[in-house]
Order: sequence, then structure tokens, then C-alpha cells
Amino acid sequence: MAFNRTPAQEGSTEVNWLTTAIARIEADFQRSADTHLIALPLPGFAAHGIDFYLKDESTHPTGSLKHRLARSLFLYALCNGLIGEGSTVVEASSGSTAVSEAYFARLLGLPFIAVMPRSTSPEKIAQIEHYGGRCHWVDSAAQVYDEARRLALETGGHYMDQFTYAERATDWRGNNNIAESMFSQMARERHPVPRWIVVGAGTGGTSATIGRYMRYQRHHGDDCQLCVADPAGSVFSAYHRSGDASLTASGSRIEGIGRPRVEASFIRTVIDRMIEAADTESIAAMQALSSVLGRKVGPSTGTNFVAMLTLAHEMLARGESGAILSLLCDSGERYLPTYYDTAWVQERFGDCTAARQRMAEAMKAEA
Repeated sequence: MAFNRTPAQEGSTEVNWLTTAIARIEADFQRSADTHLIALPLPGFAAHGIDFYLKDESTHPTGSLKHRLARSLFLYALCNGLIGEGSTVVEASSGSTAVSEAYFARLLGLPFIAVMPRSTSPEKIAQIEHYGGRCHWVDSAAQVYDEARRLALETGGHYMDQFTYAERATDWRGNNNIAESMFSQMARERHPVPRWIVVGAGTGGTSATIGRYMRYQRHHGDDCQLCVADPAGSVFSAYHRSGDASLTASGSRIEGIGRPRVEASFIRTVIDRMIEAADTESIAAMQALSSVLGRKVGPSTGTNFVAMLTLAHEMLARGESGAILSLLCDSGERYLPTYYDTAWVQERFGDCTAARQRMAEAMKAEA
């Protein structure tokens, strides 16, 4: 005999599922300690009063900064009534966001589809599938948006749309966001308020959160500013200069950051400075930083390090002291067959020898 629920019972069941879903995400958060703040040993700069720090986001359960974003996106969708029991979750991502969203979808028992270009690395595909996600292919990165929307409509599911919702899904006033954690961890350092915070931008959600938090907590000013490190081929630097949201570009070859189009979550008005990095510079910086730390970091962290060193030399030239704080976005272990493979790098980016030599010089502090 079929049991037909009344509307009141259906509502009660839906509320119970939502309550359980949010509780599961919050329990997962409580099981995960805050990420570490690493003091980067560059003695030459330290002697001039300039200190380097990296917040190590690779220690999240899914191994990257995007774990924070995925958690926020799921909570945002749940609390706005956009996903419910059995909803199919769809995302346009071939990278770390898809891996992290697949993790949270599995936590809630929801189907997950990642829409991605056919060129996506086997390593990322394996990680998404490990968490029970399904990969849906398109021929080019420009097609992921419309195809994700189509799949969400076809399945009656929800398109997460990280590129639109990243900047609004996180409570930038506090709520244990990355900015609050950064300033809390810096509190006992010799420069408690960093002179510069450096991040990359894929969606722009992290830079929006940090930039807004700095202003809200009255840290922002000449003594504390936000810099976005932008890889070659990204449109964000040109958009930051012009404010023209119709601009497009070729797209970044540094995985995880840079975009060919202006994304809704990239808030240019909270960013004080953009520093562009050539691909060979990002790779050389990734390699140099890995040597200093004694473990491999991902290529977007290399892009961040290029900007950190650029700012440090400008501070030296002005006789300034202070801290420069950035993110270790993910582990280099994810990129062993790609950015850490000499033949792969040579084929796609060319010879990095000159860039490595420039990086070695940049890591020396000469006022």
C-alpha cells in the first residue's frame, strides 16, 4: 500500500532533511582544524624588517583553498532553498572547486555533475570521481557555463555557478572566514597587520572576502592593502584598470586562477593593486618556493610568490618594513604529471631557465 504524505508532512520532511544537511556540513567544519600559517624563511628580507607568510590551504580535507568556497556555496544554496533532498548539483569547473563540491555532495548524499573541457587532467577527473561525482565533457572552456545551466534544467537540479556566487556566499564580516583567520593568526607576529595580502583570482571570491573584511575591520589603508596576482592570459588585470566588464582574453594557463571573461564575483573596487606574472615566472616561482619549503606547491601559489617578491623589492626600495601574507593554494603533488614534468612544461611554456635565474636573484634582498 502506497503511503501518501500530506503537504504538512512533506514540509516537515523537507525541513528535517535541510536541518540534517546543514548539521552535517557544520560537523565536517568542526572536524577540520584551521589551516596553518607558515612563516617563510627568507633571511635577507627579514634583516630589513620584511617578513613573508603563507596560509597553507592545502591541508583542507579536499586539499585546496576551494574547500572553503564549496562549503560556503552549499550552505548558501541550502539556506536559500535552492537544493533539497535528492537535488542534482551541477558546477562549471574542471579544477579544485569541482573536487571540493563533489566531496560535499557526497556528504549530503546528492548527485554531482562537473561540466569540464575534454582537456581536463586525469588527476582531477580521478579526484572528482573518487567523491562520487560525474564528469560531463564539453569541447572548450567557454562552453561550460551554458552546458551547466542546461544540465541543471534537464535534471531539475541546481547550478552552483561559483563564478557568480563566490563573492556573496561567504560572510565577509566574520563567521570564521579566511580573512578573519589570517588576521587572528598574525596577531602575535612582529608585524601583526600585514602591509600586503596577496591572492590570486579565479572566481574572485577570496579577494572579495578579504578586501571587504579589511575595510569592515578598519585595517585597510596605506599600511594594509590587497594585491591580486594575475597570470598571463587573464582578463582581470585589464578589467581592473578599465572597469570594462565586456573585455575578454585568451585565458590563463596557470591552473585555478585567471579567467578569459570578467566573472561576476570579481569585485575590482576592493583590490588595491594587480600584478601580472608571465607563465614562466609563475613556474619558476613555484619551483623556487617548493625548494624553500621542502615540499611541492601548486602553480597558482607560484604566481602569488611572484607578486610577493615584487612587492617586497618595492618596500626595500622605499625603506619600508612589514609583512607580506599570501596563500599556499594547494599541494604540488596534484601537478606531478604536468607542471612538475620538465617535458610537459617545455612543450607548453618553453624554456624556464632564464626565469629561474631571475627568480634566484629576486629572492635576494638588496636595498
